[in-house]
Amino acid sequence: AASLSEGGRSIIALPSTARQSSRIVSRLSGPVTTARSDVDVIVTEHGSAHLRGLSGRDRAQALIQIAAPEHRDALTQQAQEAGLL
Repeated sequence: AASLSEGGRSIIALPSTARQSSRIVSRLSGPVTTARSDVDVIVTEHGSAHLRGLSGRDRAQALIQIAAPEHRDALTQQAQEAGLL
């Protein structure tokens, strides 16, 4: 709803990890309530990724940069395997 207001932005803030695994993932394992095209910014304790208008490749790179450092290599490999990088 925030993105529908004048100058509004859709922002998701979350911790980068949960139970020793990354909250930033290469694929979703279930249903979601917000389409990726509706998200402008995702924020973790490692920074923010401004996603509006980015290609799939650029989105993947931006999200990897805000993932926990210990998970970035695995996420990069998964993105490469998925053909995003």
